[in-house]
Amino acid sequence: MQSHLETQAAFRAALNNAELPPGITAVGDLDRRFSVYRNTVAHSLSEALGQRFPSVARIVGDAFFKAVAQIFVTAHPPRSPVLHTYGDAFPAFLASFPPAATLPYLPDVARIELLRGEAYHAADADPMPADTCAAQISADPDNAVLTLHPSLRVFVSDSHPAVSIWAMNQPGATAAPPPPDAEAALIFRRGDNAAVLKIDPDAARIVAALIGGAPLGAACQDVAPDIAASAFSTLLQHGLIIGLSQAKESGTHD
Repeated sequence: MQSHLETQAAFRAALNNAELPPGITAVGDLDRRFSVYRNTVAHSLSEALGQRFPSVARIVGDAFFKAVAQIFVTAHPPRSPVLHTYGDAFPAFLASFPPAATLPYLPDVARIELLRGEAYHAADADPMPADTCAAQISADPDNAVLTLHPSLRVFVSDSHPAVSIWAMNQPGATAAPPPPDAEAALIFRRGDNAAVLKIDPDAARIVAALIGGAPLGAACQDVAPDIAASAFSTLLQHGLIIGLSQAKESGTHD
């Protein structure tokens, strides 16, 4: 007799092939009833993918998205019962999916959507008062270590104006030729929405370094002063700094 874990594994495997899992019973035509269940699961996962990546669906159209979703669902069954987390592998999948090769920016658009979902469901935190933050930093700005909002994510594209392309594929947006250069953005929860704020790529790299725990001086090293000031001002303006400490001489921080 199969163990419970073996039965679960066989049941999951049967969702992606034409075979019935061993040991199941049903009233009526078992093959037909399980086929209906299999199709329902695939449809639900495809719908979840469409809800998580709506801009990708708008760019490629319903027919293409449904087709690629079916392939993805078969290759990447869910690892969690929480459907709003389903599809973490979708951007990488698109990058290696030959029919999407004519849209080389598509994986980056999917990455933005993925980060928006993460930001929306992240923990909340109160911002540090701007005057308090500025006063504490002024004492020793190079060694200031910022604690940033849990919802904050950084997106940087290597090659594509993906932020503009994403924005042009939002409901009510007007299509226009995208700029030629690669773009970056800060993504964070603002009210009941996840904001996508386009910023200079070097400013985005500063923020990424700060998220990683680098002191302000190290994060801004080799970056133009105006870019560094812009990155800090953006964090302060949007309430994304929630705490501040000073780096110790050893390089660690409180």
